Amino acid sequence: MELLQNPVRTYSWGSRTVIADLLGEQVPAPHPQAELWFGAHPGDPSQLVHDDGTRTSLLDAIAADPVGRLGAARAEHWKQRLPFLLKVLAADEPLSLQAHPSAEQAAAGFAREDAAGLPRDAAERNYRDPNHKPELVCALTEFHALVGFRDPADTVRLLGELAVPALAGHAELLAGQPDADGLRALFTTWITLPQSVLDSLVPALQEGCVRLAGRPGEFAAVARTVLELSERYPGDAGVLAALLLQRVTLQPGEALHLPAGNLHAYLSGAGVEVMANSDNVLRGGLTPKHVDVPELLRVLDFRAPAPPVLTGTAEGEWVRYDTPAREFLLRRLDADTGEVPVPGDGPRILVCTAGAVGVRSGDAGVEIKRGGSLWLGPEETDVSVVVRAEGTQLFLAGDGL
Repeated sequence: MELLQNPVRTYSWGSRTVIADLLGEQVPAPHPQAELWFGAHPGDPSQLVHDDGTRTSLLDAIAADPVGRLGAARAEHWKQRLPFLLKVLAADEPLSLQAHPSAEQAAAGFAREDAAGLPRDAAERNYRDPNHKPELVCALTEFHALVGFRDPADTVRLLGELAVPALAGHAELLAGQPDADGLRALFTTWITLPQSVLDSLVPALQEGCVRLAGRPGEFAAVARTVLELSERYPGDAGVLAALLLQRVTLQPGEALHLPAGNLHAYLSGAGVEVMANSDNVLRGGLTPKHVDVPELLRVLDFRAPAPPVLTGTAEGEWVRYDTPAREFLLRRLDADTGEVPVPGDGPRILVCTAGAVGVRSGDAGVEIKRGGSLWLGPEETDVSVVVRAEGTQLFLAGDGL
């Protein structure tokens, strides 16, 4: 067992309070803090904190001894890499509209851009590694997101209630083909509109959203969200695309799994996020960053339903969030007292998000409190936590093998 020190990523949409408060630092923070990373991502790896106070990059430690750090079978299976990246995410403003590629799409896209001589740090690059990026987010606070395409028939009703004359023809397009192909046709139309058209269409949409948001109904929250997005990103095609997506509110402990091809945008809230250790993102709007429309259209899955809200499966005193992804498996523990075994094997990262615990493995022991984290190596197979405070909460990330 080794303590971890973890990097904070400061993006403009982040919170000045959530991560700073978690780490026991000055609140409000001097800059927005968006993500706290736990893992061995090449862009910002965690640091192993040794007994003498020195530190070693977890990325470097795995590279120097992959078998010792991952175990022989996992080192071979995961090609000597830690397969997952764990984060605490804190959003005060909406993130970009985005999707992630499948494993096959990522491998092909990465090879294609390498062959074209595109630098891996180029702003216009889509594929920075050859891996896919399924992910799971579990809410720490009430968490709001746009996730997956709404049923086309419901979107036709939404467009009807908005009553925006400039959108009437678009509504008829989807009403005439209320299926995945109709969604693709409408999304493609919107995402490729000339800027001159967007500059008049988005304000007209705002007027419709103001009317709809001001009266009770099933689409009032959607109208308020689209109105907020249009104010932050005037003239952005992503505002129109947001009309097609399902709006979801997670309560603490609820989770969403986002597979390849799922178009989504986190709106606000704090959560624990775990994903395959990749940085491949195809953006669709609500951002000043690079948007590659043809590549995005190749990646998007218009046939998949919006993903369900997950509440997890009981595993002793833990809750386990199962997904098809083998790169990661997330577990959560909420406890007030007692000693609880830590499940799983292989390399794992343990994070305390509330309270405090003593962690035991054989004759060794270490204390961590809120904001603290531990690296558990593959040899740590008999680990338990002793809860030190009421309302203690832990998250445990490993792979799904």
